Amino acid sequence: MVDSLGVAVVGFGWMGRVHTQAYARVLHHYPRLGLRPELVMVAEEVPGRAEEAAAQFGFASTTRNWREVAADPRVRAVSITAPNFLHREIGVAMAEAGKHIWIEKPVGLSAEDARAVADAAAKAGVHSAVGFNYRNAPAVEAARALIASGDIGTVTHVRIRLFSDYAAHPEGALTWRYEKERGGSGVLGDLASHGVDLARYLLGDIASLTADTAIFVPERARPTGATAGHSRASGGELGQVENEDYVNCLLRFASGARGVLEACRVSVGEQNNYGFEVHGTKGAVFWDFRRMNEFGVSRGTGYQDQPVSTVYVGPGDGEFGAFQPGSANAMGYDDLKVVECHRFLRSIAEGTSHGATLADAVHSAAVLDAMARSAQTGAWVNL
Repeated sequence: MVDSLGVAVVGFGWMGRVHTQAYARVLHHYPRLGLRPELVMVAEEVPGRAEEAAAQFGFASTTRNWREVAADPRVRAVSITAPNFLHREIGVAMAEAGKHIWIEKPVGLSAEDARAVADAAAKAGVHSAVGFNYRNAPAVEAARALIASGDIGTVTHVRIRLFSDYAAHPEGALTWRYEKERGGSGVLGDLASHGVDLARYLLGDIASLTADTAIFVPERARPTGATAGHSRASGGELGQVENEDYVNCLLRFASGARGVLEACRVSVGEQNNYGFEVHGTKGAVFWDFRRMNEFGVSRGTGYQDQPVSTVYVGPGDGEFGAFQPGSANAMGYDDLKVVECHRFLRSIAEGTSHGATLADAVHSAAVLDAMARSAQTGAWVNL
């Protein structure tokens, strides 16, 4: 018998929609999960948006006030996909109300915010999941296993990149994402947070770092109405962009490996150019999100002029078998969120954490705070 689990979504922009679709699909891919998510409530302050979500996806109730979600006994788990400045308040309130939490990164505006939500969840005994979706790619999991096996020798250095053009247009609206009070950091929280999680997931803890940041589009027009995603605005009042467009960071890992993490949200000509290159004493492994279902491997005894082979992930890699029957059948971005959803619900069903949790968010946020301090002082920062 499959038990039902009342779920709610707080904040119905693009990511709220992705979470909702993951709840709708999760049993298609994981029929033996043991829990059936039921869409109980959607909360969204923009007039009419919650009602549209209910009409399309079948939420039983709608509200413009997220506090009604916390008070509703039907709701046992909540997706928090609201803007960053609301993460701490909503996350703590939901935990205190006994709701399990699936929250998007970076979990607030700082490590202090992330710790507050994590502490509230631990005190309440609720489970958590955090939206570090790129670690869920089967190729990334396969690369991690290959690195851990020693097939490429001792890791010497890694390069992680996250380049995007979503903010490159000068008419991009001055939304909450560009304000320190509501968005906190800029590309640090948005893209570099994923890079930090990948670095730690693949290679372990970061011991110290030094970073440099820059703002390349200093002014944007304020929007005149509700926005979703990366809207454009022109002709409106100009305001200052308050957080960074770009970060470049040198990393030293506890293992002794070295790394470079670079992220930019205004990279003209780059669309979701995310990936990594990990080099070891006997080989290397390469992954590009735009070719999500494959990775490159160099290994052997040649050292010099050693070739790189392309490996297509298959049913034996990560969660690939829950989606496709054979190698080179493609998975997509939304599938990664279904994996994330499954691990969240499995944690609730089994009482044991699976996948990225609030503890991982706290680690990531501490590294991001260290990057911000280093960019201000120009010094190396120990973690």
